[in-house]
Order: sequence, then C-alpha cells, then structure tokens
Amino acid sequence: MSLAETTVSSESASHSPPKPTAAKPAPSKVVVAPVVPKTISTRGSAPTKDSTPAISQQPAIAQTATVTKVKQPAIAQATPSPAPNLAPAPGGTPSPAPTLPPVPGGITQPPLSTPDPGPSRPLGPAKPGKAPDYLNPDPNPLSFPTKPEEVRLRGIQPITLQQAIELAQRNNRSLQVSRLQLERSRAALRESQAANFPTLSAQTSLGRSQSASGGGQNNNALSQLLGRQTNTDNPVNNTFSASATLSYDIFTSGRRPATIRAAERQLRSDELQVEINQEQLRFDVAGDYYNLQQNDEAVRIQQASVRNNEASLRDTLALERAGLGTRFDVLQSQVQLANARQNLTNAIAQQQISRRQLAQRLSLSPAIDLAAADPVDVAGEWNLSLEESIVLALKNRAELEQQLVQREQAQQQRRAALAALRPTVTAEAQYSLADNLSDNIRIGDGYAFQLGANWTIFDGGAAVARARQAEANIAIAEQTFADQSNQVRFAVEQGYANLLSNFENIGTTTQALGQAQEALRLARLRFQAGVGTSTDVINAENALTNAEGNRVNAVIGYNRSLSSLQRAVTNLPIATGATTPSLASPGGRTPSNPSVPSTSSPNTTPTPTTTPTPDSSTPNSSPPATQTP
Repeated sequence: MSLAETTVSSESASHSPPKPTAAKPAPSKVVVAPVVPKTISTRGSAPTKDSTPAISQQPAIAQTATVTKVKQPAIAQATPSPAPNLAPAPGGTPSPAPTLPPVPGGITQPPLSTPDPGPSRPLGPAKPGKAPDYLNPDPNPLSFPTKPEEVRLRGIQPITLQQAIELAQRNNRSLQVSRLQLERSRAALRESQAANFPTLSAQTSLGRSQSASGGGQNNNALSQLLGRQTNTDNPVNNTFSASATLSYDIFTSGRRPATIRAAERQLRSDELQVEINQEQLRFDVAGDYYNLQQNDEAVRIQQASVRNNEASLRDTLALERAGLGTRFDVLQSQVQLANARQNLTNAIAQQQISRRQLAQRLSLSPAIDLAAADPVDVAGEWNLSLEESIVLALKNRAELEQQLVQREQAQQQRRAALAALRPTVTAEAQYSLADNLSDNIRIGDGYAFQLGANWTIFDGGAAVARARQAEANIAIAEQTFADQSNQVRFAVEQGYANLLSNFENIGTTTQALGQAQEALRLARLRFQAGVGTSTDVINAENALTNAEGNRVNAVIGYNRSLSSLQRAVTNLPIATGATTPSLASPGGRTPSNPSVPSTSSPNTTPTPTTTPTPDSSTPNSSPPATQTP
C-alpha cells in the first residue's frame, strides 16, 4: 500500500461524519467543507455534538481547486417578539462540552468546547420600522432596581442601525438634558422680554389702634374743670388704606434691549447645541453598532478558527496512529487549538461588552440585551470630492455658527454692562384710598405722578469689569471659531483618507481571503499526503483567520469612515436614501456663496462613487474602480 493510500484510509476511518449529508461531492475534486458564518448563542443554549463535516478524500488528488464562497449573512440573534416571552438568560454553570472518543495508545484528545452551532432560530427577528415599545426605559428617571431579578437579562432583541438611532433620539439621557436646557433658555428669554412691559403693584392695609395716653389726659382735664373724677374711655380707630402703583423704565441707556438680545443669542446657542448633540449621538450610536458588528464577526471567525484547529488536531492524531506523524505535531496542534479557544473566549467577552455599551447609549430597559440585525456590508458611497466636502463642512457645521452666536451674545452683554453707568429714566403713577372706619366721614382718595432719573456715577469699577469680561468672551469666541474651522477641516480630511483606504482594502482583503482558503486546503492535503508539516497547516489556519478579520475590518472601517465623514461635513439631516449631503446652501448657517464651483483637478484624489460590493466568490478580481465626480 502506498503512502497516500495509507493516509487516505486512516483519515477516512477517523473522520466519519456524525450525520450523512445530501450534498453530492464532485468525483474528481477534493471538496473542502465551507465554513459558513454562523452565530453561536451565548445565552440559554447548551453545546451540541460536533457536526463539523470531515474532509472527504478521493483516491486521486485533483490539481484544480474549488474555492468556496464566503457568505456574509446578518448576525441572527435570538430575540423576543412580545415583552413577556423573552428568551431566558443563562443561569448556573454551562453544560459540559462533548468530547471525542478515547484514542488507543493512551493519547487523550482535548474536548470540543465550541461545536458548530448550526442554523440559528431567532425567537423574534428584527422588524422594519419602529423599534418595539418594550425596549423603552422606565419613564420615571428616579427609579432604580433594588432586586437582582430586576436587572437580570431576560432576552436578546436584534435591532437595525436605524432603529438604534431612533431609540437613542428618544431615550438618551444626555440628549434629554440638552433639550431641558433649551427649555430653560426659552424661559430666560421670556423673563428678559418682560422688561418691555410696565410693572403694576398694589398695596392694601387694614388697622385697628387705640391711644394709650389720650384717655388719661382727657380724664385729668375733666377732673380739673368739674372738680370730680370722670369715666371717659380711650378712643379706638379702625383704618383702611389701599394704593396701586404703575411704573415703567422709559429710558435704560440700551440695557433692556441688550439684555433681551443676549437672551435670544443664548437661546440660539442652546438650539445649536441640541443639534450638535443629536448628530454626535447619531455618530456615537453608529460607532457602537459597528463595534457590535465587528465583535459579532470576531466571534464567528474565532469559532471557525476553533473548528479548523479541531479538524487539524484530528488529522494529526490520525497520522500519529498510522505511524506517519509525530508527538511533536500533536502537541503543536493542541497548543494551537488552546490558543484559538482562548481567542474565542475573549471575543465572546468583547461581544457582551459591546452589547451592553450599545444598550447604555440607548438608555434601554435593563432587562433587555441587544444584537445587531444588519448584515456586515458596505453602508453607502460618497459622491463629493475632498475640496467640496471641506467647503460644505465649513458652511454647515453648527459648531462654527455657535461660536458666532456666542460672540454676538458677549457683545450684547458688554453693552448691558456699560449701560449701568448711564442714566435711567423712570415714570410712576400711583392711586391711593384711605378711610377711618370709626367715623362717619366718607372714604378719601388721591393720586400722584412722578418722573424720576437715576444715574450711577461711580460703582467702584464693577460695570467696567463686567464689560472687560464680555470683551474677553468675544475674543475667546473668535479664537474658538478659528480653531473649530481647523478641526472641521482635519476631520473631513481624516475621514476622507480613511474612506479611500478602506475602500481599496475591501477588494484587497477579499482577494486575500480566497487565497488563504485555498492555501489552507492545499496545506491540509499536503500534510495528509505526508509531504507537508503541521506547521504549514498552522500557519495557513492563522493566515485564514487573519484574512477573514482583515476583510471584516475593511468593511466596517469603511462604514465607520463614511459615518465620520457625514458627521464632519454637516449637522443637517441627509435626505432619505442618500449618504451624501446636498451642495445647496442650507438656511440658518453662516453666510456663504451658495454656488460651490467644482474643484476637481488632475491632482485631486479620486472619490469612490460606485458602491463597492466585494464578493469572495471572485478572489482574483481587482478592487472596484473609483471615479472622480
């Protein structure tokens, strides 16, 4: 028997699949079971028996390679459809992992701790449109859980990126605080506008009095006249008085209009701050969502890596039993499998952290965990050149307008501070009533008009000091405007450069992924035929894991760059279905030329206008072409 026949027969004996499959292998090719991306449920699921199909061997090794297509499905997660029927969270200790049958010769095989999870069956898949209402938190912001049952996760709800953004806009606490601050500024403006109206006040009093000395004096006088003692009582007076005063500051030397305009500028600044917080929240939610997608893919990749290493270990053990392998090869495979399992454990931990980070950002119910429902795919395209993007950002960013608004506010505050050293003219009218209820005289009334002026000549320098503070605020706003302009430009340039690099990396990593799959297949065949080493298989497995991770990083990095570029260019809503803002000059922004000329030149960096759709079924295809708009 030849060496190749011995290897094939031993491998066939040790790689019998647990379940027959309906797939028909090609008679003249070595068929490698594709690693289909799947998601392992980390909550409420016990591991099942290993269902990884073994490599089917043929008598003759064909020279042609069959490259399988790497699918990129949505990360399907278990989810509850109604709130009461949530999937139970894991409790207690996990179930023991299945192990391989003992191998003769005293060689112990490691347990298979991460079997193929099989097709996922979500309890309640994400639905398009509005997110479920049971994801909303308690409307009482002062409530907090007091029992462990109240914070135990009861289920996983997959949501799309758009649903995550809507939930954040509705529930995020920081955004709600900024909206409350806006309402406070509206009330402050109304307080300042009240100075345009006169002040009306009313006073009234009702009194009762009795003189302590009046009765005694009268008794002494009567006693002297009459020569005897008299019994005259002390008089009692019941009085009533009322008045109404109307006053108005006719002239304030500009203090009143300056105060009102400063309050208006503060209101506008808070409106822009709410807009800034909304768009920053959108950007942060997108970043958290992409982190979750990346960690989901990391778990999938590490699961595939563990399965590949388990298959390699089985091959190594089979060769050792057949007398064609060494103990050193077995130890290498066992160490490689242990490292892969450790990487999988770390990836699952990062997946849980990213889920909780997204839930914290959305301020959701503490009993619900989240999962990403969108597939890992290119999010869109950018149709503007770098120069057009910079000009659009300088026109649209609310941070720049906010600094101009704060500068105007400081100017009005300076004017109001200096008005304290100038005269103020006040008019006042008063109408009063008075009556002694103890006599029969009718009630008396009267009125008074008064025109007064007040001029503070010296206040110790307080008004001048307040004016200098406002002047410093003016200078600060101007310098901050210049600094914000530089930051906006750099953010656009950074996002644009990252967008182009990740766009090119998508095609490169797709090609490298197909090559890594083929290299691993050939390395295993060489090792099984006795012409390769286990080190070659280990290196090929590591290369495949890195290639899968690089492709995922390229796609998610492109989406992150697109999101950061959208954030850097504008705070205004982008039209539905579009990923690039319009060049039309929006209202309410800094004055600028509405027509933006094209700045494309031979030296202009090309802009990706065609959405890259990398397909791993064509690993030798070149990256998608880019065009300049």
